[in-house]
Amino acid sequence: MTLPVDISQTSLIKGDARSISIAAASIIAKVTRDKIMDGLDEQYPGYAFSSHMGYGTKVHLEAIEKLGPCPEHRLSFAPLSKRNDD
Repeated sequence: MTLPVDISQTSLIKGDARSISIAAASIIAKVTRDKIMDGLDEQYPGYAFSSHMGYGTKVHLEAIEKLGPCPEHRLSFAPLSKRNDD
């Protein structure tokens, strides 16, 4: 998703290898996401969020199939949107 921004910007391929600021932001984003996923793992047991961090792994898809989506799941996530089409 691209949002309009009125600030001059340049895309950098492999930016985290070329800019320490981008690398630092990437690490901060990952650590933050991992903490959020650990919290969701406690809030919604059974989905194993802390082990797959929200990626569409086999374990994650099996948990959704068994338990249904939790309120945090995006219904636009392909396996869920296909489920709603059935």
